[in-house]
Order: sequence, then structure tokens, then C-alpha cells
Amino acid sequence: MAKYNVVFVLGGPGAGKGTQCEKIVKHFGFVHLSAGDLLREERQRPGSQYGEEIETHIRNGTIVPVQITCSLLRRAMEESGKNNFLIDGFPRNKDNLDGWNKAMTGVAGVRLVLFFNCSEEVCISRCLSRGEAGSGRSDDNIQSLTKRIQTYHNSTMPIIDHYRGLNLVREIHGEKSPDEVFEDVKQVFAELKL
Repeated sequence: MAKYNVVFVLGGPGAGKGTQCEKIVKHFGFVHLSAGDLLREERQRPGSQYGEEIETHIRNGTIVPVQITCSLLRRAMEESGKNNFLIDGFPRNKDNLDGWNKAMTGVAGVRLVLFFNCSEEVCISRCLSRGEAGSGRSDDNIQSLTKRIQTYHNSTMPIIDHYRGLNLVREIHGEKSPDEVFEDVKQVFAELKL
């Protein structure tokens, strides 16, 4: 039996993953692990063995090697002392999925995938607004966004389809207000037996 319960939170850049994760943490007591935030923190950590490699991938809008991401996720789980986790923005491609299965089988069990579906136009608008508001993210610009959206369509959608085949995907339309979206999220979590 896996020690940790995991809900993957997927959707395009700007689909509302982080906003909804904050609400889930407050309401349901999950620990929110953002793969992107962990990578950004590791990139900034003095003496990090991965920092430079992570920076190159983030700047280019490409995907960081799965071994790095899984080791950061596992470390964060172990340090938290908790059992229920939201993992936001991961797995992003088949390599991530294969690496997760290799590294985390028996450690963490995927209970469901929360998929925030949002149009490309809304996603781009939200990310550009976030960048203008001083998000501090080097990838909230149109050049990086174009690459991130292309990566999402080509690499992440097949992962969502994989989990849909396992009947683990709960799709939520992310274009409504954050509170309206959260009403849909609450219904999904009400059915989740942990």
C-alpha cells in the first residue's frame, strides 16, 4: 500500500491550477506541491547541483528531466510529514509519467487527476496579466507561453488521455470565476475517499 495519496492537477498554463490548489489546501487540508515552484526554488538554492540545468529548461520552455523533478517531489513529501498531496503541473509528458511510475510506485498512489480545461486565449491572457502584475516568473511572456502551450498540447494532453483511460480524470471547466470553479472542485473531493 502506497504511503502517500496523490491528486495530479493538470491543465494549460494559466488554467487556474495554483489558484484552485490554494483553495483545496485551505478546505481539505492537502499539501500543495507545485512541480514548477519546487524547480524554481531549487534553481535559486545556493549550491544546488541542478540549478543551472533547471534554469536552462525553464528559460527554453522545455521539460526538466524527470529524475530531478521526482527527487524534489519525494523530498518535499517526506519533509512535510503529511499523507495527502496535490501535485500541480506534473506529469507533463510520457517521460515524466514513466519516471514517476519507476520512482514512486509503492511510495505514492495516484487517486485522481484534476484536469482544468481552459481555452488557449484565456490561458494566455491570464499569464500575461500575471506577468505584468510582477509574478516574478521568467516564463510569463508571449515567447515562453507559445512554447509552453505547444508543449502542453503535444506532451501533457496524452497524459490526461492516459489517465482518462484509467477512469481517474475529473474534468473541470476553468473559465468561470475562481469561486465558481471551486464549487465544482468541492463536488469532486466529496467523492474522493481517503
